[in-house]
Amino acid sequence: MDKSSQRELRTLGAACSISELMLDLAKALAGNGPALGFGEIASTSVPERIAVVIGTSGSTGKPKEVALGAPALIASARASNNFLGAKFGEVWSLLLPLTHIAAVNVLVRCLELGTTPVDLRQSHYFRKVDFTAIVPTQLFRALNGDDALLEHLRNCQKVLVGGAALPDAIRTRAIESGINVVSTYGMTETSGGCVYDGSPLEGVTAEIDSNGIIKIFGSTNASTYLNNPQEWESSNIDGWFITDDRGKFVDGKLVVEGRVDDVIVSGGKKLSLSAVEVALSAGFPQIECAAFALDDAEWGSALHLAIASNHEVDRLGISHYLAAALGDVAKPKGFLMLPSLPTFGVGKIDRKALVQLALHERQS
Repeated sequence: MDKSSQRELRTLGAACSISELMLDLAKALAGNGPALGFGEIASTSVPERIAVVIGTSGSTGKPKEVALGAPALIASARASNNFLGAKFGEVWSLLLPLTHIAAVNVLVRCLELGTTPVDLRQSHYFRKVDFTAIVPTQLFRALNGDDALLEHLRNCQKVLVGGAALPDAIRTRAIESGINVVSTYGMTETSGGCVYDGSPLEGVTAEIDSNGIIKIFGSTNASTYLNNPQEWESSNIDGWFITDDRGKFVDGKLVVEGRVDDVIVSGGKKLSLSAVEVALSAGFPQIECAAFALDDAEWGSALHLAIASNHEVDRLGISHYLAAALGDVAKPKGFLMLPSLPTFGVGKIDRKALVQLALHERQS
């Protein structure tokens, strides 16, 4: 590799202050400072065109070092601010960990607005700001007892909610509670959220391929996987990033139907785990839950439900509700009660972890 065309990649420590980070990020984007690494990064240098690298394992567990150029990050920040009507001098709050693209985006948006984000990651005092970005789990908690966070979200002009699917029932409750929710879809490879409320941001195009898979083209797309350029090439066809998500367009709006690998076959019938979770959120909006499957000699794949609660739930009622909504195939074959649901990334349910927890419980 020609090191003469490389720039230093500096991985940030947890002790770095927001003001220091904003200065370093501005230099990285301008090209007169080292590139910045967020999350678990093994590389120590990058091509000159790369400004930021995000370490992400995703649902596969395989580490990816997603390399993003300054033009992609800036295009994303400007398109986001424009969509929201954000004006110069307005402020975002930071409620997400700096190991993920969603948090980095908050920083870049503030750079574009000439401000510094209000860091509320460890705070119990929620100052009033203009905008913020959260994941569905945070929104659920705000609607179910976290009154300080709820008030903070109500005071924002707009609240971006992304990183995982936002159930319609939770979105409706949030709006009824006075939160101006904007649902986002995207991934690290697209500089985070690039579709807002079903509409691609400026400079972004979303299409559905012949297999029903969502693909993304545009100015916000990443440059490569720093540690696996071959995999990047296989995921990009003529400039289109091929996602792992199924989708469709309804009245011109993109509807994400779930991951390609979330469909199981139970008793010879197909069942979408995402569909189970959507149905449950509609029928039992006070319950935080996730669907997963275990191998089963009788069923092939047996549907199980994980529920985050310290109290018993109406298991029979849930079974009857799911059967009515999705058919008998959706009757859970088991329940896993947990204090909280395991996640990876920034709020996505870790179904592999649920499987291991269920197997451990079965053996104990």
